[in-house]
Amino acid sequence: MCKNLFFALIFGLLSQTVYSQPGKPLSVGDSPPDFSLPFATKDSVGDGPYTLTGVIGKKIIVLAFYPADWSGGCTKEMCTMRDNFGDLAKLNALVLGISGDYEYSHHEWAKYHSLPFPLLSDHLHAVAKQYGSYGENGFNRRTVYVIDTRGKIAYIDLEYKTRDQSSFLKLAEAIHKIQ
Repeated sequence: MCKNLFFALIFGLLSQTVYSQPGKPLSVGDSPPDFSLPFATKDSVGDGPYTLTGVIGKKIIVLAFYPADWSGGCTKEMCTMRDNFGDLAKLNALVLGISGDYEYSHHEWAKYHSLPFPLLSDHLHAVAKQYGSYGENGFNRRTVYVIDTRGKIAYIDLEYKTRDQSSFLKLAEAIHKIQ
């Protein structure tokens, strides 16, 4: 019994490590890796997983990876998305925030800041690793991917900054060009 438990534990750790290893870097024109993650909104904790395939083709998708709920830079980033959400929606864009926080933290944070878009919980950082958005510090890096309605990556910002509006303005311009 102990021996079987030991091997199951080792196999589980190895398979998780192999699964979450990053592949080749993603580029504009690539098909994005699919995912299925728990999520929350300001109104509720999601009943099921949020899948990328469930929204591809319907809208332009903005995947906004960020380190953590409740931090200053992340709050600024997501509140900038919130403040411009109406303009982004007019361009047929859907924002999906992604961090390693649990969906219960997402729910409270989204409620506190009235964030009008889903926040996805990538607690094991498997999706962040697939997208090259995982930092050596154990948190997601602040990166943004835009996926067009054909299901292809149309824009990548691996150095998204919150100190001013320049990164957001580049993102909005990229979305406008996709239209």
